[in-house]
Amino acid sequence: MAQTRITGKAAPVRFENVSKRFGRDVVAVDNINLNVEAGKLVTLLGPSGCGKTTTLRMIAGLEMASEGKILIGDRDVTTLPATDRDVSMVFQSYALFPHMTVLENVSYGLTFSGFSKAETRDRALAGLDLVGLKGFDARLPSELSGGQQQRVAVARALVLEPQVLLFDEPLSNLDAKLRRQVREDIRAIQQDLGLTVVYVTHDQEEALAVSDEIVVMRNASIAQIGTPRSLYDAPVDRFVADFIGEANILPCNITKVEGNRATIEIEGYMHVLASRGLSVGPAMLAVRPSRLVIGAKDGFNVRIAKATYVGVRMEYTLEASFGSMFAVQEEVDAPLEVGSDVTVGFAHKGPVLLPEV
Repeated sequence: MAQTRITGKAAPVRFENVSKRFGRDVVAVDNINLNVEAGKLVTLLGPSGCGKTTTLRMIAGLEMASEGKILIGDRDVTTLPATDRDVSMVFQSYALFPHMTVLENVSYGLTFSGFSKAETRDRALAGLDLVGLKGFDARLPSELSGGQQQRVAVARALVLEPQVLLFDEPLSNLDAKLRRQVREDIRAIQQDLGLTVVYVTHDQEEALAVSDEIVVMRNASIAQIGTPRSLYDAPVDRFVADFIGEANILPCNITKVEGNRATIEIEGYMHVLASRGLSVGPAMLAVRPSRLVIGAKDGFNVRIAKATYVGVRMEYTLEASFGSMFAVQEEVDAPLEVGSDVTVGFAHKGPVLLPEV
């Protein structure tokens, strides 16, 4: 008999001018437009209360849109109940039945899908194999680690072969090492099966690690959409710069603009970079801690205010005339002395001007 194999049947998701209100005064999602391509993992990222979980729940049918249209594939699902949407959701709490075995938990949704007992069992076993839990079928959830319980929840969602798989803060209950392992597992499964995944997190590193595209949300709306690298390298404003990884926001002066290149000046130090539509005059600059070059031959003067050893790198707080900055260095064997004066410059691919939006 042929071995049962879990497959994907990915569909795109589209939001057209979608809003969600609770009562008269609370706007949870405000007129957003969003396209999630089939077979891609898209993360909704933002602080608490920004609307990301409400957006996810509207895809699932657990919340209904107040305005606008939601499509999965070519089908308008705006008013359809959750049971008619062909989506599966993995919750933060895992939501496993404690009195059921692992196999019974994974099989639960299949028992309502018209499969025979034999096919239900085969599919559930295939799902466990897919998430690396072969041989765990007779255990109870209480006999599993947190990471293993999360994998059971993923298997339970996968065996239904949904058009869209949704994750709501799936790693928040795991420790740092497990978070890294499970997110790699989720990403590998998504890519192997070609699944459409919408993933919610408030963890920037997690979003950067797993996503094809990130949707940064703020105050019930979308602040910026882009690939992890494009958001990191070219944030649209101060909020995105500060939220996607750490960023130093520095004042500067644009002294010259030629085409799409600008020359900036900070305390006599000159640097050329993309103008991003700005003109001559005062501006703000975002610089990642790893792209500050401590001890550069050409730079501006700072004082080492604090030095912290964290194993793989040194972290420094630098004091300049205009305020403090945070920088990192991989050199850990000869740390810089607190109180010493050094020059700081920018890496070639270093700072970015923040457009006025």
